[in-house]
Amino acid sequence: MKTVLITGAAGFLGSHLCDRFIKEGYKVIGMDNLITGSLKNIEHLFSLENFEFYQHDVTKFVHVSDDLDYILHFASPASPIDYLKIPIQTLKVGAMGTHNLLGLAKAKNARILVASTSEVYGDPQVHPQKEEYWGHVNPVGPRGVYDEAKRYMEAITMAYHTFHSVETRIIRIFNTYGPRMRLNDGRVLPAFIGQALRGEDLTVFGDGSQTRSFCYVDDLVEGIYRLLLSDYASPVNIGNPNEITIGDFAEEIIQLTGTDQQVIYKPLPTDDPTQRQPDISKAQEILDWEPKVDRSEGLKLTYEYFLTLSKEELHKKDHNNFDGYIKR
Repeated sequence: MKTVLITGAAGFLGSHLCDRFIKEGYKVIGMDNLITGSLKNIEHLFSLENFEFYQHDVTKFVHVSDDLDYILHFASPASPIDYLKIPIQTLKVGAMGTHNLLGLAKAKNARILVASTSEVYGDPQVHPQKEEYWGHVNPVGPRGVYDEAKRYMEAITMAYHTFHSVETRIIRIFNTYGPRMRLNDGRVLPAFIGQALRGEDLTVFGDGSQTRSFCYVDDLVEGIYRLLLSDYASPVNIGNPNEITIGDFAEEIIQLTGTDQQVIYKPLPTDDPTQRQPDISKAQEILDWEPKVDRSEGLKLTYEYFLTLSKEELHKKDHNNFDGYIKR
């Protein structure tokens, strides 16, 4: 039985990865400091013999006594609400956390896949975004703590690959959605659905013409799995190239939820990207991967999950508070 360490295991993506690797017959060691993750996402795994969980901050020294075959580094805040609240921790997990895990991979002779993001492209001047594009990022803006943490993550990962011959993989994740997202994390899809369920008008920042491309979590996990097992060390975009404006997406959510709310508009946050669409040619060629789940199907599954949440979870009030973000 091969063993994989998954950091950020109690988060949205990390928990789905735990499920996938358990299903594939791996021993899974989950690690999370629970600063944004929730044990609810992985409690169904606690009774399994081939699952262990450690509450630990990877910015501190990481010790694992087991032999490791693979490491998946997914520990990081991933929404503007989170990384505006905890900017230093966001930078540290991208820098110090990645350094610690690369050192562990070197010591264990394990292959490591790090979770980068489409945010390394910033507010792009190239559309759609190819892996060869170097990005248009403001390092001192409010988003810089996340964007630059991920850019550093890629740089140090490649340095360990070239200098120490560590087997590394780099995934650039575009907007992903599905069950286990937090309604109050500020990302556009859970924010819209949360507002609809509470009977509130849907808040669009900007004029609604900015675009995003939404990939269902099962498709993303499949891409991650294929990239990990591939022999390709350079960054690979994984996302759904089906682009939609935020304004049109708000209307889709209103139709999905059967509500009659209006769409209201607020100022666009600083450095918010106006376009986001992956070029997935590399993933198609190298991994034989492309998304399979249509957005209408994925949204239905996600909405059904949100309907199961408690009233307490539904009515948390920090779900869409960008005020500090806009003022900076």
